[in-house]
Parts: sequence; structure tokens; C-alpha cells
Amino acid sequence: MNLSIVIPLLNEEESLKELHQWIVNVMTANNYIYEVIFIDDGSTDNSWGIIEQLAAQNPCIKGIRFLRNYGKSQALHAGFAKAQGDVIITMDADLQDSPDEIPELYNMVTQQGFDLVSGWKKKRYDSVISKNLPSKLFNWAARKTSGVKLNDFNCGLKAYKNVVVKNVEVSGEMHRYIPVLAKNAGFGRIGEKVVIHQARKYGTSKFGMSRFINGFLDLITIWFLSRFGKRPMHLFGAMGVVMFIIGFLSALYIGITKLYKLYHNEPAILVTNNPWFYIALATMIIGTQLFLAGFLGEIILRTKSNEERYKISETL
Repeated sequence: MNLSIVIPLLNEEESLKELHQWIVNVMTANNYIYEVIFIDDGSTDNSWGIIEQLAAQNPCIKGIRFLRNYGKSQALHAGFAKAQGDVIITMDADLQDSPDEIPELYNMVTQQGFDLVSGWKKKRYDSVISKNLPSKLFNWAARKTSGVKLNDFNCGLKAYKNVVVKNVEVSGEMHRYIPVLAKNAGFGRIGEKVVIHQARKYGTSKFGMSRFINGFLDLITIWFLSRFGKRPMHLFGAMGVVMFIIGFLSALYIGITKLYKLYHNEPAILVTNNPWFYIALATMIIGTQLFLAGFLGEIILRTKSNEERYKISETL
């Protein structure tokens, strides 16, 4: 199979039929063997009913329905698990991503050897204040932190080799950082393509300003996980040992100074009246806690079980 097109969606009943026909036209024109996997992330409108209709008309249409809204990352995870194509294309269901971009994205992966190609919405039709400026700031921070030189991490239109999506764990709200996850997994050939961004035709955006706050928090998380996710003891243990040693040496210095002054009959305050003693004591306690945090992190990593992150109601 040439292509798997993975489309997560939430309450997009107005656009699904038009998107389906657009995709079919592109697939037919290029003679692709394909599948389209719609993941209904807990829609409350008639989105699933329309997906059922499309699946009845077109055997290439597949569907996954969540019991409730779990988020885009979980929807992509479910779609990636089912995808069988040599190349996996992800796109949004709101018609802002153009299926006409698919053939070139496919060629960049199959002929130019990219592991992953990310779309770049260079010219956008979103609000400048609420989306464009925050998005530019977010993308700048993501580039500096991750080392992946992409201009648009948030673009939903991406192409992947099958082996990439099968070896990348998308969880939480990490869908924005799949290129970073791919790089950390060892897939270094990451490309970018300028794609057409279209104004939303139906409904309203399902994402607000909170996504940028969550995005920055996720960026910190992925930075930490990429460096210490498999070895938390290297961070917390090292910090704990350093702080404990500093606190212990400080307390030892205070104690020796006290004994020295007593031995030479010099005036000296009580150790418990010395504020530096309590600072040294607190430093040792914090150091011990950090060390234990790293130790517990190592235990959790070795004993954790991969529990289900979402519940599927039905599939097509």
C-alpha cells in the first residue's frame, strides 16, 4: 500500500464529505493504493455518522471512534497503530490542509529519502494577534530548544515513513513535537515543504490560546525526556549528591569553627542560633530528597506497565 492518510477530527461534520472527495480525486489522479483513517476524537455532532456513510461507499475509508475526547496526540497514536501504508500522511479535517500537497510530500519521502517531511504554512489566514505571533514565538523556542530546524512545528500536514510512526511514542500533548521525537529516536533526515494554508471554511477552531501555554510546557517536558527520560538518576541523583555535599561541608565547617572557638575560649554563638546552620541543614535535606527522586524515577521506569491511554468505542 502506498499511502495511509491519518485524519484526527473533532466535530467536523460539515467538511468531511468535501475533504473525502478531494482526497479521492488526488488518489485517483496519481493511481495510489491508499487508505484513509478517520479518528473521531469524541465528536458530539454527526461526524461519526458521516464517516460510516463514507466507509460504506468507499472500501478505502476506515474509522476509529473514541468514547470521549482524548486529544489529538491520542488520536494520532491510534491512527499510527492501524496505518499500513509505506508513507503516512497526517492532516487536519477542517479543509485548511490541502490534499493536493500529498503527491509531492509522498515523493519527498520515497524518492528524496526523507524520514519525515513537515509542512510549513508560510502564508497564513489565521488571526495575527491570537495565532500568528504566538505561533512564531513558539516555533522559535522549539527550534532553539530541540535543535530541529523547522519553521512550523504546529502544521498538521506531515509525511512519514512507516517505520518512523511505528517507532515514535506520541502521548500527552506531544503531537506538536513528533519531529523532535523522531530525531531522538534516530531518524535524522527531516525535511520541510512550504504548503498552502487555506482559510477555515466551516465551523470554528477547536484550539485556543491555551495550546501555546501547553505547548511551551510540553517543550520543557520533551527537552527533559530527551536528555534524562531514560536515566533520571543522572539529573536528580547528581543534583542531590552535590547539594548534600555542599550542605554537609557547610555544617561541618560550622561545627569545627564552634569547637575551635570553645577550645581557645573565644566567644561563640550556639550552633542552633547560627542561621547558616539551618541553611546547610536544609541543603542536605533537599539534596537527599533529590537523590531519592532520581532513585524512585529509576524504579518506576523499570516497573511501569504500558496502560491504555484511550478507549475505542468502535472501528470501521
